[in-house]
Amino acid sequence: MIQKQIAAGIITYAGKILIGQRKKGKDLEFLWELPGGKLEKGETLQECLKRELMEEMGLTVKVGSLFMQKAYDYDFGSFVINAFFAEAKSFDIPKICEHEQVLWIYPQDLLKYEFSPADVPIIKAYIDSLEA
Repeated sequence: MIQKQIAAGIITYAGKILIGQRKKGKDLEFLWELPGGKLEKGETLQECLKRELMEEMGLTVKVGSLFMQKAYDYDFGSFVINAFFAEAKSFDIPKICEHEQVLWIYPQDLLKYEFSPADVPIIKAYIDSLEA
């Protein structure tokens, strides 16, 4: 199975992190995830993350370093999640089209949400990195 490359953002602003809830009717409906999307031909993972966030949320971010990569196989496909640090310019989310809802939450509240299986190791590693 071909692994699709996904760029996801650990998007922060003023001490909070942005998470999105997957839409009803989609794979993994109602589970939470780090916002991002699939890599398109000819773009870097950083460009992908910027494009996806602009298209799906109207959100402009400054993409930083790669935090971690995690491969995951679902029944519907095989993916490599490339989680990048990213910084938003404000708490504004002008539009929600690919998610049921999006929230700005404190990192210590991340484990209160049910994340997609591929995101769980990234979320746990991020929380561990904050406590180190």
